[in-house]
Amino acid sequence: MAICPNGHDSASDDFCDICGMRIAGSPGSGISGGTGGSPAGRPGPGPRPGPGAAGATEPCPRCGTPRVGQFCEACGYQFGTAQPPWAPAAPAAPRSSGLSSSSHPRSTPSVPSAPSVPSVPTAPPVSPPRPAVPSSYAPAVWTAVVSSDRAYYESVQAASGPDAAAVPFPGYYAERRFRLAGSQMRIGRRSVSRGIDPEIDLTGPPADPGISRLHAVLIAAADGGWAVLDPGSANGTLVNGTEIPTGVQVPLHDGDRINLGGWTSITVHHG
Repeated sequence: MAICPNGHDSASDDFCDICGMRIAGSPGSGISGGTGGSPAGRPGPGPRPGPGAAGATEPCPRCGTPRVGQFCEACGYQFGTAQPPWAPAAPAAPRSSGLSSSSHPRSTPSVPSAPSVPSVPTAPPVSPPRPAVPSSYAPAVWTAVVSSDRAYYESVQAASGPDAAAVPFPGYYAERRFRLAGSQMRIGRRSVSRGIDPEIDLTGPPADPGISRLHAVLIAAADGGWAVLDPGSANGTLVNGTEIPTGVQVPLHDGDRINLGGWTSITVHHG
């Protein structure tokens, strides 16, 4: 394998197949091996051809590089041929995205960007628990407390005739409580024969003979309250000492007292 004056290893013995430079020792080269103080077979750096020699100062028509052989060392242009003297286009700057195959024979595939990591929301500060506030929409709890009323008994005795003395006032009457629920609560005395089973049963003992089988009715109101109605009892019904008309619903309030019979008292409580 021959070595050209530019140091290229050439398979051709006359001209370098890399740069086109005439190889020393070839016919017509004018340079023999072993001269110029260099080892045999490798020519020393001799003077380049003068201005009169072919290609001495001839620039490459493509890139302007001074000619040193048959081929331009910068762009590979072959001198002495009819190749067009165009200048190669400057290489395009690399882009961040993928390039088209028309401008680059082997386009490098774009590297997919790493997926964005969603930021972790910061947990809000934990506030101390607030005390529970009673809801205004909670169902109201009403209770009816049944007891004996001495003052009412005496007022009935004073207003009645001699037969009222046959109804004694009870020596002992245990107080009873009924929680109001549903749409209505009937007040009276149970009667199996008539099929009457009131929610507030005042049968006794001791029994108040002045109470009818169905004496009064407590009716639930739309606002959560209650009202009392006398459907037509024999002895009537009083609310806070005043007799109520038959068939009329009278609204009740916390602490209102209902009197019926000869000595029975029913007090309603809210809450």
